[in-house]
Amino acid sequence: MSPLHWQFTHFRDLSVEQLYAMLKARQDVFILEQTCLWADLDDKDQDAHHLLGWRDGRFAACVRVLAPGVAYPEEASIGRVLTTRAERGTGAGRALMHEAIRHTTALYPQQRIRIGAQQYLEKFYQSFGFATVSDPYEEDGIMHVEMLR
Repeated sequence: MSPLHWQFTHFRDLSVEQLYAMLKARQDVFILEQTCLWADLDDKDQDAHHLLGWRDGRFAACVRVLAPGVAYPEEASIGRVLTTRAERGTGAGRALMHEAIRHTTALYPQQRIRIGAQQYLEKFYQSFGFATVSDPYEEDGIMHVEMLR
């Protein structure tokens, strides 16, 4: 299997093709696969940096990185974390989070990172140094917890 190629860029620097691939994957996973009828487009993408993963020219994974004060009052945030169905089980999700944390800490040194994690992935995020800091809560029909690194 060929390696993942990472692209970390601000929203304004995404090409139309890259933006389309990212939004299509988010629709496929968050809305269709998880059957959540909610507005994925929340007016935060335009101020975000996006990490896109590509394998052999195909879209494979992504996250968005938000500055402190955008999603949470004091912390930076990593969100909209996904790997495509074809990439699950390949290690792409672990590689994605390593890259996301690396880029987030480079952009916002000395800042903590807060995430709203789907509860079933709590142990996955704990393996990256995130600690659960909230009781479980429901968001869009899926149980979540806030986690801090």
